[in-house]
Amino acid sequence: MGDGRWRIAGRWRTAGSALLRVIVVWAVSTLTMLALAGLLPDFQLQSPDGDSITRTALTAVWGAGAFGLLGALVWPVIVRALLLVPALVLGLLVFFLNGSLLLVALWLIPDGRGAADPETAVVVAAVMSAVASATSTALAVRDDDAYRRRLYRLADRTRTRPARGAPGGPEPVHGTVFLQLDGVGHRVLRDAVADGLMPTVADWLDTTHRLTPWRTDWSSQTGASQLGILHGSNEDVPAFRWYEKDTGRLMVSNRPASAVELQRRAIERTGDGGLLTVDGASRGNLFSGGADQLALVLSMAARRGRRNRSRAGYFAYFSDPANAVRTAGSFVAEAARETVQATRARLRKETPRVSRGGAYPFIRAFATVVERDVVVAAVIGDMLAGRTAVYADLVAYDEVAHHSGPHGRDTDQVLARLDRSIALIAKVAEHAPRPYRIVLLSDHGQSPGETFESAYGLTLKDLVRAGCGLPVPRRVGRTPSGSEARDAARDALRSALHRPVDEYGEYGEETRQAGAPATRPSEPLVLASGNLGLISFPDVPHRMTKEEIDRRHPALLRTLANHPGIGFLLVASAEHGSVVLGRDGAEVPVAELADDGPLAVFGPGAADAVRRTDGFPHVADIMVNSMYDPATGRVHAFEEQIGSHGGLGGEQAYPFLLSPVDLPAPPADLVGAEQVHRVLRGWLRECAGPQVPLEISRPAADAEVLLPVDGPVGQDKIS
Repeated sequence: MGDGRWRIAGRWRTAGSALLRVIVVWAVSTLTMLALAGLLPDFQLQSPDGDSITRTALTAVWGAGAFGLLGALVWPVIVRALLLVPALVLGLLVFFLNGSLLLVALWLIPDGRGAADPETAVVVAAVMSAVASATSTALAVRDDDAYRRRLYRLADRTRTRPARGAPGGPEPVHGTVFLQLDGVGHRVLRDAVADGLMPTVADWLDTTHRLTPWRTDWSSQTGASQLGILHGSNEDVPAFRWYEKDTGRLMVSNRPASAVELQRRAIERTGDGGLLTVDGASRGNLFSGGADQLALVLSMAARRGRRNRSRAGYFAYFSDPANAVRTAGSFVAEAARETVQATRARLRKETPRVSRGGAYPFIRAFATVVERDVVVAAVIGDMLAGRTAVYADLVAYDEVAHHSGPHGRDTDQVLARLDRSIALIAKVAEHAPRPYRIVLLSDHGQSPGETFESAYGLTLKDLVRAGCGLPVPRRVGRTPSGSEARDAARDALRSALHRPVDEYGEYGEETRQAGAPATRPSEPLVLASGNLGLISFPDVPHRMTKEEIDRRHPALLRTLANHPGIGFLLVASAEHGSVVLGRDGAEVPVAELADDGPLAVFGPGAADAVRRTDGFPHVADIMVNSMYDPATGRVHAFEEQIGSHGGLGGEQAYPFLLSPVDLPAPPADLVGAEQVHRVLRGWLRECAGPQVPLEISRPAADAEVLLPVDGPVGQDKIS
């Protein structure tokens, strides 16, 4: 009986506290509405003949109450109805939708005493939502239960939360949160800590965490690294984008159809669903990791119909109009910040520099504001729900560093904001129903440098076409590189004219047996993945050898290998299996490859990384890695990026792992995303967390299946 009375009394206290907060927020909103009515000429709370102060105040009370009620009841319905709208558009619509709700609230005021122009309504709604949110948050600061309930509602969680261990009872089982700081290299993190940009991380390093660098595979990019980390295998991922001859498909890691296929292949190879298979959550990632709880997961975006829950993360966050307005305001501010920074760089004639106009300010704002806010909110909800393992990707730094460079004021500001997000997550962990260990890691770093086109006046595609003797733009022919390549191709062609050629070409036997007519060879397909280039000849069904390429395009390999912007090539060889080609005729069989010769400047492990990629079924006919200057750390990206990753050379190949010291120390020489997966899986087992199954079990009827696509999805093909 005593316990029952205490519980009833507790419920009454909770209800009374909630009612008091509602009244205070209502009162503050009323005062805000009155103040705005006095400041804005197009916002009226009086009849045309004027009203007494009391009557005007009652009108404001009515309007503020109606606006708050509409925000609580109607706003979530509107956001859910707009889940199919692109997130970028939804962020911009937030202001106008909120303004529309205010107009409805004013229309509900008796006697028509409330009126505002649509433009003014947008401003009034934004200010009122921000003030109401700030007031509600301030009231909840000293009320842990209210704070937790607010964040719990934000993430739309309904599951039962386990309780923390009682004093003197068994030690509670730890949960683990993995926060991936996309593109933040080991050196960048150390420098940010030393410069005071990341005080939270600095405090962890001084007290509770250890910092370990690790080395990526040759393909130093999110698609390969995150697939290996979450699913234990990144086999046959040679780059960010590549062409597969057997299917005619162009694979691009950040396309939904490609992401779901890569995840399917990894699960098929390993025989398990991923790192997060049991009681896990995947937030803002390319791949699900086998998690049941998903938000902003690219491989889920390929699902069609209601089974696609990837956009649910947007609803969970934007269902709170105050959060929607705050994020939308930050979105606009970030787009303006990027415009100012780009203009400043252009006026100062800073180099290197790439174009940052068009839609890029909005793309950056989405990555640094919308994606960050939604993912952080989802992680907070996961912790308050007591989930065992959470893996989330924060992409802000990577996006900005591509266009502003990995070192500088622009990226310093992003790192400081990331540290504040980490601090928020750590603070909320104190209110979670179970203790959490927070692990920070990155998937790759970024290497600075002028683009290949900016340095030499032509793209890699231009150089390849010139080396093949194919037409190139007039501007390319006037560059030293283009002129030399065309001259070499012309000389080689003259020599080749004295050699008899079958009308079916070099591969005439296969074509003749198939009964097909003779065709002209197709043009080479050139793809860029940071400072890694891939060249394929789609008309040849197999991986071409050096000897075959020399017969078809005698000057191509020599032109590429001797170019000052290129470090080395990897190509198959009928005589040696595969070879690495460098400048001045250097040619080393892959079987004899060591970290010297053409690969000397790329550091330890380069030979093993190249050798592993050489064994992939879908490696390109010619793999091209740009030059690397160890004195400056520069590389040349084959796309428009002054901070790049994707190949070998410099900081891009050295991400980090920041882990609590009470977890087993990772190996001193941590190489490859697959080994990182094994370390993380061991930590989860150490914490009695999810045990990765040895085979894919059949999911329950109401659970998300491990493979994110049951039916056909659109494929990325060469047109």
